[in-house]
Amino acid sequence: MGSVTMENSNDGNCDEFAVPLYAQLRHTIIRIFQHYWRSPTYIWGKIMLGVVSALIQSSQRQGLILLFCIQIFLFASTFAHLVIVALPDAQTAGAVATLVLSLTMIFNGVFQPPQALPGFWIFMYRVSPLTYIVSGVASGGLSGRPVQCSTSEIQVFDPSSGLTCGAYLQPYLTQAPGQLLNPGATSQCQYCPLSTADQFLAMSEISWSTRWRNFGIVWAYIIFNTVMTMALYYAFRVTKWSWASRPKVLHWLLMKAGYYVRALLVGYFGKSPVEKGGEHHLF
Repeated sequence: MGSVTMENSNDGNCDEFAVPLYAQLRHTIIRIFQHYWRSPTYIWGKIMLGVVSALIQSSQRQGLILLFCIQIFLFASTFAHLVIVALPDAQTAGAVATLVLSLTMIFNGVFQPPQALPGFWIFMYRVSPLTYIVSGVASGGLSGRPVQCSTSEIQVFDPSSGLTCGAYLQPYLTQAPGQLLNPGATSQCQYCPLSTADQFLAMSEISWSTRWRNFGIVWAYIIFNTVMTMALYYAFRVTKWSWASRPKVLHWLLMKAGYYVRALLVGYFGKSPVEKGGEHHLF
């Protein structure tokens, strides 16, 4: 039998992948489109929600909401990579991501206004990325909208004898945020506590003037997720830590964590009684 000549595969001429990058992208995109087209109901729903509903909005609000929607997808993607990169399996990463996202949702200023948060937990409102995402989307979609109270929300009362509702409430309406629905009536005055959506948004410290500030802060979270993902990937997937160096690394991490926790606690508990008295506390 003749001898078989084996080619040396370690000659340095072999590429990492069998096909170039553009071919990989082309086949992957085709596969994804075929996957989505198998269930077009979801696609039509997204088109109705994202395209048809946006046709009646102004161009400025359309562009702002679109930018925040893109940021939401980028943040979700980078956050998912950040969570999974140092963990052994997807189930553990899912549990961690659920816990973190639950905390960010609880302290984003919607379920609990910032004024009602205890002084120590106000930092969760500040560091939650959903605080700035929700603020940007809500201000872009609701700012300047008129408010129409339902029947259960309207306050009904009678004015003083001989006065109309408008004359009776005129001094109050100069400072009150609401609206009087029947100023010419002499009985059964109907008062709505709000007149614009901005007054409702102000309860959660959401303002139209901070929309671009929120847009920039969300980019900071996306960049942080990307940088930390690469750093953790290098630390847990590339670098081979020796058992001798692990105690030193753990000691350094604990020292850094303790330093930041101490700075956080001192920053709050070191306030004067006057400064603490101005904050709302829940017990």
